[in-house]
Amino acid sequence: MDETEFWELVDTTREAAEGDPEEQADLLVERLVQLDPDAVLDFARHFEARYNRAYRWDLWGAAWVLLDGASDDAFDFFRCWLIGQGREVFEGAVHDPDSLADLLEDFDEEIDGDGEELGYAADEAYEQLTGTVAPDLGIPPAAAEPEGTALDFENESVIADRYPKLWERFKG
Repeated sequence: MDETEFWELVDTTREAAEGDPEEQADLLVERLVQLDPDAVLDFARHFEARYNRAYRWDLWGAAWVLLDGASDDAFDFFRCWLIGQGREVFEGAVHDPDSLADLLEDFDEEIDGDGEELGYAADEAYEQLTGTVAPDLGIPPAAAEPEGTALDFENESVIADRYPKLWERFKG
């Protein structure tokens, strides 16, 4: 599975789920079990590589604004959700986290921002196909600390200055 096929699966399942991340995860599992186990592992590698790439302080700050605070786990689930939003939103957010203010049509704190189940979709599909747990993906592990410079999330003026568009749209 190449990168284009990966994003096509993400996009078609998000559209079919009408943006509901839990429904998208279920649909993703349904689609992945139609593939061979190697393709499922390829999907998992693409997902994990993007998940690791999004482990950045500046993106965590954007999640903090959108979610009204974001613990370690909440940020993990946010990164899964962000991948589930598709290539344009994901790449835009990684390049400029404040651009999420423009990239997201709407954001419902009750369902958006938490894509925990998306993070397990490939593992679940692989297990259904093979009856075994997915092997190590053979990609470098995530860094111990997020990339970039840490932010003082508790300082509203720092966060408002760093994310002016997000702050105005979601906090203003």
